[in-house]
Amino acid sequence: MAITADHIRTTIHGYLDEHPEEGPALTPVLGLLDDGADLASRKEFRGHATAGAILVRPDGRALHIHHLALDKWLLPGGHLEPQDGTLFDAALRELTEETGIPADAVTATADRPVHIDVHPIPANDAKGELDHQHIDFRFLFRTTADVHQLQTEEVTEAAWHDMKALADKRLWRSVAAALR
Repeated sequence: MAITADHIRTTIHGYLDEHPEEGPALTPVLGLLDDGADLASRKEFRGHATAGAILVRPDGRALHIHHLALDKWLLPGGHLEPQDGTLFDAALRELTEETGIPADAVTATADRPVHIDVHPIPANDAKGELDHQHIDFRFLFRTTADVHQLQTEEVTEAAWHDMKALADKRLWRSVAAALR
């Protein structure tokens, strides 16, 4: 069952209940939903939802992957698929696909995102994609496992980095608070 606009809207409102200061950043996303945008479709170039995972080890380090297409170190995550029932399901699927860490080797801290980030993605001529926005719903997980087999068509490396290496300080603060 595909992720619905109602699920995305409910997730955003639940997030804003806990993080009302982020309303200005997410109001345009709610406007897209009001305009009938299918944020679950990667063909929606005004912006579409993605799901990400912040995977933390007991020593506090977070897993980063080196993304092949963007040539950047990022958190695991990616586009929604038709079989994803929830944004949480999509985040867990992306984590396991990209890292080979089995789902039963991770524990979620909650079934709601710890962070929602809206960021630009450059055009990709090879995929016929215009520049667009990703609305990234990020979920927090814990593990004692290590990376197994990388999804080499998308990921070139994986490494555990100190949480303070996260470029987004809002994300770092949200994760640190959730881990307390």
